[in-house]
Order: sequence, then structure tokens, then C-alpha cells
Amino acid sequence: MEKLSHQEEEAMLAVWKTGEGNVKLFLENMPSAGTPYTTLASTIKNLEKKGYLSSRLIGNAYLYKPVVTEDEYKKKFMSGFVKDYFDDSYTALVNFFVEEKKLSAAELKEIIDLIEKSK
Repeated sequence: MEKLSHQEEEAMLAVWKTGEGNVKLFLENMPSAGTPYTTLASTIKNLEKKGYLSSRLIGNAYLYKPVVTEDEYKKKFMSGFVKDYFDDSYTALVNFFVEEKKLSAAELKEIIDLIEKSK
């Protein structure tokens, strides 16, 4: 599974939100407004070539559906992100967000509660 570009990730977010659909439906669910239809159609074809989507022809229109789930994608690339940028340390990742003031004490407590509940 290869890493997607920002444009491809946005298209996949629309696909995951929609489920099976055509380019027009995906366009309605795009996170950023103003994406041209032809640009999205091209991106969808590229995602199919990369193995992220499958398609079937219904009449004269293609319906696409995700082959890779959103959770599978997140797991694969978050692990790589932590490995590449934080020396495979989730502690360093959390510390980064604390130092950048992106994570409050209340949010840290919530994370600790989640960890303790999952034991």
C-alpha cells in the first residue's frame, strides 16, 4: 500500500464517507469545495490503478467502492509516521503535542482513561 498524495487522501475521504458511488456523489462529499469534476474523476481512476478502489460498469457509468478501509489506511500510515518522525516513540509524539500546546491536561487525562479502560 503506497502513501497517497493530499489530493488522493481527500478523494478517499469522500469515497469512505459515501461508500459505493460515482464521481458525482464523491464530489458532493469532498472535504474541500471547488474541486473540478474532471480533476476528481482523474484522481479516482488513479486510486483504482493503485488498488484503493474497485469499479463496475452500470449502464454507461462506473460505480466505485473502496478496497482499502479508512482504518487500514490510518493504521498503516500512522505507524510509519510515528516511526519516521518520532523514532517509533508514541511518548515522543504525545510530548510533541504537549510542547506545541495542542494537547491539554484534560485531554491527556482522557487518553490515560482510555488506556486504562482498554487493559
